Amino acid sequence: MTRPWLTPPRGPAAERAAGIVEAIPVLETERLILRAPRLDDWPGLEPIWTSDRARHIGGPMSPEEAWLDFNQLVASWLLRGFGAFVLEERDTGRALGIATLDHEWGDPEPELGWLLVEEAEGRGLAREAGRALIRHARELIGDGSFVAYMDRAHARSIRVAEALGGVADSDPHPLDPRVVVYRFPEESEE
Repeated sequence: MTRPWLTPPRGPAAERAAGIVEAIPVLETERLILRAPRLDDWPGLEPIWTSDRARHIGGPMSPEEAWLDFNQLVASWLLRGFGAFVLEERDTGRALGIATLDHEWGDPEPELGWLLVEEAEGRGLAREAGRALIRHARELIGDGSFVAYMDRAHARSIRVAEALGGVADSDPHPLDPRVVVYRFPEESEE
């Protein structure tokens, strides 16, 4: 199936898109560049949403649902001034996942999150990106003004949140009791 929605814009629209990308910060870590999402990232990232890997984020999703969820994360930049970063591996330039600071429908507070392609798991990349994202969130919206929401069954993500200094709230997410809320005290970056 062709995917015309992944065709990059041309002419003045391309210039406008480039200007928007320029306004999005770039965060750098030892192994990663956290940068604005691009259309050409999607084919490699789509399995995060459409495979069984998405079971902790409401999936697996249909390709359309996955595309819409990705677009929602990207749109946060325009609506809130913060949003999704693609995790680009420094050595290869490959998109390995998404790290995001966003505020989704139904969430009481802005949320930190990380979603990786399968090949990137187990390498400490979510934790590395999470440290950079926490610093970024504190600069933008202040300490204590953001959380991470974790499915109770997602042990790997819970370990990342705890390694980043996250502390579980005693109360679950107000719309889903299966979701644990992690807060990040000021001294929580390891």
